[in-house]
Amino acid sequence: MEKNRLRWASRRGMLELDLVLSPFVENHYDQLVDDEKLLFQQLLEEQDQDMFNWFIHRHEPESESLKKIVTIVRSKTGADSI
Repeated sequence: MEKNRLRWASRRGMLELDLVLSPFVENHYDQLVDDEKLLFQQLLEEQDQDMFNWFIHRHEPESESLKKIVTIVRSKTGADSI
């Protein structure tokens, strides 16, 4: 997915997600390996409420691949300390 589309897809209906996802795209996405980029794109297809719960450690994704990218996003954006 091209960077402009990622920027747009990272803008969500929740400010809390915008504050995590948009900076991640701008500052860290380019350093991901191809498999991780695909996982991030898959993450963006998930429901906002699910992502929010994952980022604040209320729940964990059932999918191991989504767990991996959620952990990466948390660690790179400081969401790990929420």
